[in-house]
Amino acid sequence: MRRRLVSYFDRRNRVDADELADETFNRIAHTLAQGDVIGTKPPARYCYVVARFVLLEGFRRDRKYVRVEGRCDGDVPRTTRITLVPIDDQQDVNEQRLDCLDRCLDGLRPDQRDLAIDYYRDVRRQRIERRRDLARRLGITTNALAIRACRLRDALMTCVEACRGAQRKV
Repeated sequence: MRRRLVSYFDRRNRVDADELADETFNRIAHTLAQGDVIGTKPPARYCYVVARFVLLEGFRRDRKYVRVEGRCDGDVPRTTRITLVPIDDQQDVNEQRLDCLDRCLDGLRPDQRDLAIDYYRDVRRQRIERRRDLARRLGITTNALAIRACRLRDALMTCVEACRGAQRKV
């Protein structure tokens, strides 16, 4: 069950998936220690319900703090440490990311830049319709469009992280 919970948190891009799984089990153990009976069948369902609450609390906690990668002592980073920075500093981090994103977008070919911008523009229903129109205009399926956009996003993320790493060194 622990492996399933860790996988559950990993699929939701949680860096601290192991800790969240442990917290889930701690809460379940606390409930049982108080003498309460878990009436949910199967018991795994109850574990997922508790895990969902732990996940939501993690999201709420992350709104107050932003994660910033740090380097270990020495020239070569052995592991990446995660530190929590107060939300006041989040504006500086966001500005750095946006500056790096602008630089990375400028480095793309014009058709790639337009695709990335059009693909991630708008919200909800408008986004769905825009993506359908974009796929139709390019003469590809929406699945092929999603694959292209995913590859572009991965390249942009790599570029932004490299740019931010270069800014930290300065």
